[in-house]
Amino acid sequence: MGYILIASKNQQACSVIKSCFLNEYKVDETSDRTLCYEMAQKKRYEFIFIDIEFLKDISNGNDHPNYKKNLQLFWNAFPTVEIIILSSQENIREVVNAVMAGASNYLTYPVNPEEVKFITESIYESIRMQSELDYLRDKFWHKDSLEVVRTNCPKMKRVFDKVRLVAPTRTTVLLTGETGTGKGIIAKVIHRHSNRFDNQFISVHCGAIPDTLLESELFGHEKGSFTGAHQRKIGKFEIAHSGTIFLDEIGTITSAAQIKLLQVLQDRTFQRVGGDAVIETDVRIIAASNIDLKKLSDEGTFRKDLFYRLNVFPIEIPPLRERIEDIPLLVDIFLKQLNKVHLKKINGIHPQVLEAFENYSWPGNIRELENLIERAYILETSSVLTPESFPGELFSFDTPLSKISLDSSLTLSEIRHRCVENIERYYLKELLTLNKGRINETAKSSGITTRQLHKLLKKYDIQKEDFK
Repeated sequence: MGYILIASKNQQACSVIKSCFLNEYKVDETSDRTLCYEMAQKKRYEFIFIDIEFLKDISNGNDHPNYKKNLQLFWNAFPTVEIIILSSQENIREVVNAVMAGASNYLTYPVNPEEVKFITESIYESIRMQSELDYLRDKFWHKDSLEVVRTNCPKMKRVFDKVRLVAPTRTTVLLTGETGTGKGIIAKVIHRHSNRFDNQFISVHCGAIPDTLLESELFGHEKGSFTGAHQRKIGKFEIAHSGTIFLDEIGTITSAAQIKLLQVLQDRTFQRVGGDAVIETDVRIIAASNIDLKKLSDEGTFRKDLFYRLNVFPIEIPPLRERIEDIPLLVDIFLKQLNKVHLKKINGIHPQVLEAFENYSWPGNIRELENLIERAYILETSSVLTPESFPGELFSFDTPLSKISLDSSLTLSEIRHRCVENIERYYLKELLTLNKGRINETAKSSGITTRQLHKLLKKYDIQKEDFK
């Protein structure tokens, strides 16, 4: 038998709702705001009927309550609980805001038993349909990918829908998105769900290979083809035969490599550097770029014909700041991974940290989040990640400069000093993002020496690796 919680001072409403579930559920009631929240933390309720005024006051009340944040207090304890708002007709605008923030539905006073039954049955039907959809999706996804494809973000759901469609084909895929958004992970998921999953998945970070060696790395070379070529080398395309090759930062490859890659895409053939023999290859290509290849092709630095060959099935991966609702899921994944390799057992994260995460701009995206969690995990001494284990800037500074909070207890000089530090920190992160973590370019853009830049990075605890 399940449980239902009714939180309202309206006794008539409590009685009506309770009468609708006497034979199916155990119903708890409370007319106390604080007790309502405490009860919801201790017992798994399937439904919570809560007065809109209670929902306002959970966070001590204010003129413009953050309903999403207040509802999250219940979902943090039991994510599947369905919350139904109770309210007078006069507060209907507030009720709509609460429903838009995630509440399942609402009832107005005086409560009608037929409406109670209709709303709960509608929610059940919605849950059933979603469960069937999730089941069908889970049947497609391999067990080892289920956590990766979990998402609460509509944009990411569309990304995974595209992955499901294209994965079983041999079509070339172009993944686009900012650095650190998980393009490499998506590429592996595509390979894992293709008919090539038993064969090689070869990943090549094109931007990390010197231009002089890139062709040799991709296509191999013959002995004596250039200085230092003491023996024949097999390239990545030969190794990936019958499998998948993932070409990350494809926009950085040289003109010569672009021509050879175009040949592979058109004819499925290539030659080793310094060789004449035509080598056939059956390889699926997944490319990725954090820069606009269409713009590069219009500017003439990237071949148009190659761009069109790569852009057969484009998938754009949103940055983390556009999928904030997925942060709790990602944190859970990272904690599980860390718990497997360390002796610690950390199973949660403080709500204040999650709130700070929601207000942060995430220039380094998921990679930055993962690094922050790992650092905090090492520092943490309790069973949850607390604010003390994270950089103070995460809580004292919102990335948008218009949101800098001022402490009136500080002197003007102290405020000026703090604001300068905040702006410097934000400026450096933005430059590192634009320059993909490259120190020389970042120093040049900022008009300082690399030595000065290193000092500032150390001062603000900024890791260049987070932006590559």
